[in-house]
Amino acid sequence: MAILSPNQRAARLSHGTLSRKSLRVLALLAVSGLLTGCGMVVMDPSGDVAVQQRNLIIASTALMLLVILPVIALTFLFAWRYRASNSDATYDPDFHHSTQLEVVIWTIPLLIIIALGAMTWVSTHTLDPYRPLARLAPNKPIPADVKPLTVEVVALDWKWLFIYPEYGVASLNEMAAPANVPISFRITSSSVWNTFYVPALAGMIYAMPGMETKLHAVMNGEGDFTGLSGMYSGAGFSRMNFGFRSLTPQGFDDWVAKAKAAGAPLDREAYLKLEKPSEAEPVRYFSSVEGGLFDAAVGLCVAPGQMCVHEMHHIDRTGGAANASEANRQRLEYDSRRVQEGDEPSGATFPASGRTPRSPEEPEGMIPRDGGQGGQERGSVPPGSGSGPAPAQLNNPPTGTHQH
Repeated sequence: MAILSPNQRAARLSHGTLSRKSLRVLALLAVSGLLTGCGMVVMDPSGDVAVQQRNLIIASTALMLLVILPVIALTFLFAWRYRASNSDATYDPDFHHSTQLEVVIWTIPLLIIIALGAMTWVSTHTLDPYRPLARLAPNKPIPADVKPLTVEVVALDWKWLFIYPEYGVASLNEMAAPANVPISFRITSSSVWNTFYVPALAGMIYAMPGMETKLHAVMNGEGDFTGLSGMYSGAGFSRMNFGFRSLTPQGFDDWVAKAKAAGAPLDREAYLKLEKPSEAEPVRYFSSVEGGLFDAAVGLCVAPGQMCVHEMHHIDRTGGAANASEANRQRLEYDSRRVQEGDEPSGATFPASGRTPRSPEEPEGMIPRDGGQGGQERGSVPPGSGSGPAPAQLNNPPTGTHQH
């Protein structure tokens, strides 16, 4: 067996280290090659609103780079010019001020901030999701005879429901719209917050229970696109996607005809079955939709006996319900309905579920379980679940007028 000298062993170790580094670099390049098939849909959208948002991102980034790039370049330049070994560089330890430098240092960032502020002000109003569209594309105003397509969107656990009130049809996990036609979205959620997002169409907009949000957009190109929820909403969040089909006018009419031929009506009973938590639901169509279903979903009163949000607002505006508050409170218990029916979303715990805690460990910030009446622990009983009357403030009418 040959004995290696110290220099030979060092050379061999160095060669082995270089070989491992080379393999790591090759592996990294191979993995990054898999990303070449990914489309940058945010930077290459098909809807005019998304295009304007893309342009805003590019312009803002370019303005900020006007400062960042020179600073980076000058950092390396100064480090090289004023290095210790450069005897030609001027050495001036008493330097403390330069009016010319102060003007440059403060004027350029100030101009950039003014430009960014002006862009933000204009784009905030132009791209307001509640504002109806003024154009279909650059230099292409909306024709006077074109009516926006209304689409009512409900974020369910964990799927998307689309209702077309003008056509009397609905679809699950698939949406279709004709290209170059404005779309007016009405968006809500059945239980928790979600974010409605079609990257090729427009920016994100919240879907919130008990509330309605709006979005106006248009798709300028035909094709199949992907929509998703941009906000974590539970166990099935990662599969809460849907297809967005941008079609020709004839193609959209054919899609509506296919939905009408599906033969499954969407009434309140069907909706209550549909809103139960489920994942990876296949695309489904509904040939008819019960009138006022979306408004009931917004009001959280699809189920029989539930009080709608607008009813509660009306009671508040008229001074409260006085002695009827206890009954009204029971009609407002929306989340507990799922627990009672056995449709509790996975992962729900006390106090959202009303169940006894599974372990004695208490979450940080929770009221200690110090024991209560009847031997029940205070931390294991959800607030308001007792059999006693409602708190006095719910039963007593207000002493004075209250402006809403």
